[in-house]
Amino acid sequence: MDKTRAPRNRTLTIDERDALRYRPRLKQISRPISLPEIIDSTIHQDLFSLIEWLPKHSVDLLFADPPYNLTKSFNGKTFNETDPDTYERWLDSWLGPLTEILKPTASVYVCGDWRSSAAIQRVLERHFFLRNRIVWEREKGRGAKSNWKNCCEDIWYSTVSNDYTFDLESVMIKRRVLAPYRHSGGMPKDWEESEEGRFRITHPSNIWTDITVPFWSMPENTDHPTQKPEKLLAKIILASSREGDVVFDPFSGSGTASVAAKKLGRRYIGVEIDETYCLLIEKRLEMAGKDRSIQGYSEGVFWERNTLAYQNKMQAEEEHPEAQILLF
Repeated sequence: MDKTRAPRNRTLTIDERDALRYRPRLKQISRPISLPEIIDSTIHQDLFSLIEWLPKHSVDLLFADPPYNLTKSFNGKTFNETDPDTYERWLDSWLGPLTEILKPTASVYVCGDWRSSAAIQRVLERHFFLRNRIVWEREKGRGAKSNWKNCCEDIWYSTVSNDYTFDLESVMIKRRVLAPYRHSGGMPKDWEESEEGRFRITHPSNIWTDITVPFWSMPENTDHPTQKPEKLLAKIILASSREGDVVFDPFSGSGTASVAAKKLGRRYIGVEIDETYCLLIEKRLEMAGKDRSIQGYSEGVFWERNTLAYQNKMQAEEEHPEAQILLF
């Protein structure tokens, strides 16, 4: 991670002092293990070497962001694209065994792009009750010259049984009112006027357009090439778990699931094969103990992208002209 960065670049990195500080916190498993032994920890290990040792029926929410069926390098380690059938068998080779660690009331979310979504759907249908497909907009990226720009990804949502958690009230959306209808008496109809503007609180859908992919001026940003935003994980964790529940991430990457779980009062277990990313996870977790804020989530609701930041921008520019304004 020896990159030349702009003075205001806030990307989290790991140096040798960090490595010495956080390496002792990492865990490895080589025997059957109880939940208290690994709760709130990062396991530095290949997932396939520990599946059989994980405690049975202990996880309330499984969030998996596996390598998509693309040739991509992760800190020097390359995942190679395969044919669709081979990729599907690979998905089943770890997702099938992980059913053993889930509680009967657990929920399962698996990320993918358009190339891998069909395989994810088929594998989930073999083991779980398939509930929905979430499509979220990735606003980053260059345009395509001979194809439609690829600016969205999928998250497949399923449950172990028909008895599961879904807390609708915790994931409501605060949206700007473009057509402010009023009752005959002049009172707002299903919206409210505040210092921030005219907004209504509305139900979330399976299309998420309010997510900002982490970038260089955001304090959660790392050098991981496929980092998921904390706001995205917050939606999933708040909807499909309760405080104190266990969130398990078998492909932790930069650790967003563990970090969001900690910030929201859940327990967590993350598995990651790359040591540098494991160290980043521990650094982020330490920071989460001091700052539990999640960009775009405030006052118990999720704000549309840029709305709350825009209102704060005026005040911030007046108080700190040199400040780097963060968007949601």
